[in-house]
Amino acid sequence: MKLSQFDFHLPEELISLHPPKYRDESRLLVLHKKTGEIEHKIFKDIKDYFQENDLLVFNDTKVFPARLYGNKEKTGAQIEVFLLRELNREQKLWDVLVDPARKIRIGNKLYFGENDELVAEVIDNTTSRGRTIRFLYDTDYDTFKKTLYGLGQTPIPDYILEKRGVIEDDAERYQTIFAKNEGAVAAPTAGLHFSRELLKRLEIIGVEFGYITLHVGLGNFRTVDVEDLTKHKMDSEQIFVSEEIAQKINETKANKHKVFAVGTTVLRTLESVVTTTGIVKPFEGWTNKFLFPPYDIMVPDALITNFHMPKSIMMINVAAFSGYNELMKAYEVAVKEKYKFGTYGDALLII
Repeated sequence: MKLSQFDFHLPEELISLHPPKYRDESRLLVLHKKTGEIEHKIFKDIKDYFQENDLLVFNDTKVFPARLYGNKEKTGAQIEVFLLRELNREQKLWDVLVDPARKIRIGNKLYFGENDELVAEVIDNTTSRGRTIRFLYDTDYDTFKKTLYGLGQTPIPDYILEKRGVIEDDAERYQTIFAKNEGAVAAPTAGLHFSRELLKRLEIIGVEFGYITLHVGLGNFRTVDVEDLTKHKMDSEQIFVSEEIAQKINETKANKHKVFAVGTTVLRTLESVVTTTGIVKPFEGWTNKFLFPPYDIMVPDALITNFHMPKSIMMINVAAFSGYNELMKAYEVAVKEKYKFGTYGDALLII
C-alpha cells in the first residue's frame, strides 16, 4: 500500500481541541467490518456490543510531564526539551528532543525553573533533533524526580497546544483512569473514553478486563515520509505482557469469546507477541511493529480507536485491522456526519 492512499480531506473544525465534558459521552461510530454496516451511537452504548466473558484489553501506561522549557547558558535563549525516556537512573541520563535543535551543542548547559532549580548538560547528539542530556543534581533520586516532574508540563500534542495552549484539566484528562505504569510521552487515546461508571456497567455484564503496557513514544506521531509503506521504520517502544494477561487472552480465544483491543497500542502489542499458531506469549522488551493492510490479524476480534489524522501511523494501523476500503468508507461517513478527530475526538468501534 502507498501512503497517499491514506490521504483525505479533513476540515479543520473537525479536529477536536478539548475533551468532551464526560469521558463516556463522545460519539461512537460502529463499523461492522464483514458487512460494512455503520451505526451511530454514544460511547457509553458500547456496552451493548459485549457479552459475558468477553475480554477488554487496556494499555495501562501512564503519561509523565515530559515537556520542559529552559534556557541555554550565556545566551539565555529559550529551549524546549521533550523528555523521551530515562536511560540511566544513577547518572540521571535522559534521551530527549530539543527545539530549536540547531542551537544546541555537546557541552552546552541548560537551566530549568525560575531559580535554575535544575541544570542539565548536553553530552551526546543522537539524531538531528535528539540529544542525550545529564541532569546535574546531587540529591537523592526521589527528590530529583519530584523536581524534574514539578517543572514539566503535560505533553499534549503540538496541534492542540499551538491552537489553545495548556488548560487546567489537561493533566487529568490527558490520562486514562486506569493509568498505572509511568513511562509514556503520549496518552493511549482510545482509553480516554472509559469512565468508572462505564467500567462498572461492563463488569456487571460479566466482561473481563486485562492490561498490557506499551509506553507510547513520539514515533506514533512522526510523519511517514516514504510512499512505500514497507519502507517505513517505526521507533521502538517498550512493552510488557504478563503471564496473567497472556493466559487470559488465550483462554478467551479458546472459549470462543471476543477479545476487544482498546487502541492501536494494544493492537500492536498483541500482534507483536503472538506465535504463528495464534498463542499469545508473555514478553518484556521492545516492539517496532508497524501494521498496515493487507494484514492478517491474529489476536483481537474487535478494536476501539479514535478517528486519526490523514496519513498518520495510527490511521494506517487501524486499516490493518478493518481493511482499507472499509476504513476509508467509515472515515468518509465520519467527516460527512461531523465526527471529531484527533486525541480528544470521537471513537470508532470496529467489530
